[in-house]
Amino acid sequence: MKIKAVRMHGAMDLRMDEVTLPELKSNQVLMQIRACGICGSDIACYEGRSVEGRYDIAPYIPGHEFGATIIKIGEEVKNFSVGDKVTGDCTMGCNACVNCKNGLMPSACLNTIDAGFRPDSPGAMGEYMIMNEANIHKIPDDWSFEEAALVEAFAIGYFGVWGRGGSVDATDDVLIFGAGTIGVCAAITAKASSCKVIIADPVASRRQKALQFGADIALDPLSDDFFEQVLYHTGGHGPTITIEAAGNSAAAAAAIKAAGQCSKIRFIGINMKQLPVIPFDIVSKNLTIAGYSGTEHFMTRTIKFLSRIKDRYDLQSMCTKYFEFKDTVQAFDYAANNKEDNLKVMIRFP
Repeated sequence: MKIKAVRMHGAMDLRMDEVTLPELKSNQVLMQIRACGICGSDIACYEGRSVEGRYDIAPYIPGHEFGATIIKIGEEVKNFSVGDKVTGDCTMGCNACVNCKNGLMPSACLNTIDAGFRPDSPGAMGEYMIMNEANIHKIPDDWSFEEAALVEAFAIGYFGVWGRGGSVDATDDVLIFGAGTIGVCAAITAKASSCKVIIADPVASRRQKALQFGADIALDPLSDDFFEQVLYHTGGHGPTITIEAAGNSAAAAAAIKAAGQCSKIRFIGINMKQLPVIPFDIVSKNLTIAGYSGTEHFMTRTIKFLSRIKDRYDLQSMCTKYFEFKDTVQAFDYAANNKEDNLKVMIRFP
């Protein structure tokens, strides 16, 4: 089956190609893609500044945030039917290595496959896509395809709050660095537990968007009195939970400096650079710091969570710019050149 798909051939080299889909295996489903979001990681790959996308091996189809309709199922598929509205995992484990057999999350797999980042795991920026039944998730019929495409990103923010034994309740003061898609998703998740949510971002339009999605207070982390403001809004003791979702070294260092005594810091932003950290700040404050990569089968929980809070927020308004599939190359150029103005650039398919 020949389809049209966008492929990443190299840095700043995105092309609309014709590709041939492999034969559908017995445990797989064939999906027609209806919406696909452009992730910050996709843009990093496009700009040639990420180690995630492997176009050094061969061209690959990006896209890991999608909503789709199943149009064909393999003979062994038991839990899905033609016509189901679905989304899918990005990070997938092999279920065979020692880490998978020890029950660790997919990102700990020794043979991890990331949909939309390698030639051997094509993504969703094509007319059709094949995935294993084990890695797709049913979406409620009354959701839009754009809302379905937001689930993968939301799962990261949700996992950052609740994953790996995480918790939050109404007594917590939560400080979130970064009001991009992931930071806003974390803010919505934290606010569902009625805690105080403070979000920090240097871009005024993003701070305003975060307030629309449940943040109580939005601060500029570049202001001279930022740390004093954090203390003021937390009753003088600092945040009990700090989430670093900005993915840059300055935010990571500020997260440690701003953290309250005996508090928790959770890193969910992608940052490949060294941190200007003073270890004494960690020791003297008795901080607990953890990374939150992968979602440990949190997609199903995320869908259930969103179903219960969706009436409180216009989630689709997180999509701040739309492009048609035929204009995907222009969509990447736009997203790369307008990072501060958008939460999510979304591609719609015919």
